[in-house]
Amino acid sequence: MSQPGAPALPDGLVVVVKRECETCRMVAPLLSEFATAVYSQDDPAFPEGIAVVHDHDLSVSWHHDIETVPTVIRVVDGVEVDRIIGWSREQWQRFTGIAVLGDDLPPFRPGCGSLSVDPDRVDALRAAFAGHTLKARRIELAELDDEMELMFERGFTDGLPVVPPTEERVLRMLQGTSRAADEIVAVVPPDLVEVTVEKVAINAVMAGCKPEYLPWVIAALEAVCSDAFNIHGVLATTMPVGPVIVCNGPGTRAIGMNSEGNALGQGNRANLTIGRAVQLVVRNIGGGRPGEVDRATHGNPGKISFCFAEREHDSPITSLSVSRGFSPAANTVTVFAGEGPRCIVDQKVRTAPELATVFAACLRTLHNPKLVLAFDAILVIGPEHARVLADDGWDRERLLTELHARLQLPGSELVWGAGGIADGVPTHLHDATLPKFRPDGILVVHAGGGAGLFSAMIGGWANGEMGSQPVTKEVVP
Repeated sequence: MSQPGAPALPDGLVVVVKRECETCRMVAPLLSEFATAVYSQDDPAFPEGIAVVHDHDLSVSWHHDIETVPTVIRVVDGVEVDRIIGWSREQWQRFTGIAVLGDDLPPFRPGCGSLSVDPDRVDALRAAFAGHTLKARRIELAELDDEMELMFERGFTDGLPVVPPTEERVLRMLQGTSRAADEIVAVVPPDLVEVTVEKVAINAVMAGCKPEYLPWVIAALEAVCSDAFNIHGVLATTMPVGPVIVCNGPGTRAIGMNSEGNALGQGNRANLTIGRAVQLVVRNIGGGRPGEVDRATHGNPGKISFCFAEREHDSPITSLSVSRGFSPAANTVTVFAGEGPRCIVDQKVRTAPELATVFAACLRTLHNPKLVLAFDAILVIGPEHARVLADDGWDRERLLTELHARLQLPGSELVWGAGGIADGVPTHLHDATLPKFRPDGILVVHAGGGAGLFSAMIGGWANGEMGSQPVTKEVVP
């Protein structure tokens, strides 16, 4: 129950107390009857009348995992063999072998929280006693340096202020995962730099994440840095795309992600900071900076962060992750190389066939109404539109079948110059019928607020082996 490097305790019965604990004050007169050593966390003169070791820096308490005081530890040959916490007359009598110990005291009283687990102290203690485990380079600040401005000056930000990644904050962030700090998560393009869990945690701190978000950031990075997703190509293209992260599973609700009103927008810490942490790793570790490898002509605001959860609890269709082969109980992230969302409006639609026709008409315009098979898309169906589908008994598969049927387009409308639009397909395809999307090129997600007959579509980048493929990864705690 001791941490590596823990200060040695003397053999016998060792007690850890603090004066501000009422239970400790109650049992203090008993300690002279059996204690080999008494460590006081807060007052070197407590308890009075016996020799006390002042645990002034809480190193003994931290290294020996003291969570509650009083704690009584039995030490044999320098090794802890047993402990009890709080006050229980029966336990203390049995533990000490003194049959009448504390007979005049209440039979039971719980202890108090140890100072070593005080939320106001625990991060500093972790940094003081475990900070040596961090491998990242330290940046020393001069007395007059403004830490916020320094991070702007050194190019560590995405244009918005970031949270200074102190040792205390990084060590706290690492508590969010069971993975070792030095484990390699991915090789991050474009510079092909190995990124460890620790480096991810540093950028997650800067992004404003909570520790419980870290596994989601790691999973998204694993997906983004895969060959199939091709983040190097996503960065280098002049199109305005970046990683769009769709999160699924019960864990999205556990960490407070938003899948409802304004799910694709601002206002939710988990949504915004998970996506931002991924982008900061690509920028700060991989070197994917705008004006350098990132060559987007316009870009889009989602390149700061574009991350949201699917609204699964009342969805009439199977979730995105289930459609991609995962269990409904699995926590997953799906990354998609996408632009910003575009609204689809139909306030009068009342049947699923009508709605499919509207969706198809809007999807046809993606990037250019005459360009086919080159791009994928995400269709984000709002709850009111989803109810239209549910009322007619349409599931995901029926909707996709109907959309693809409506998106079989005559070559005569697509060839170069047709309709007064120069772009399109070669003229030899004039008599062909061509699909707007490849068979698995439309991803369907249910998300959004309950009011408004609105949906949204998110256009993708070049698909296939020469472009980017959607990638789904399971979140590992």
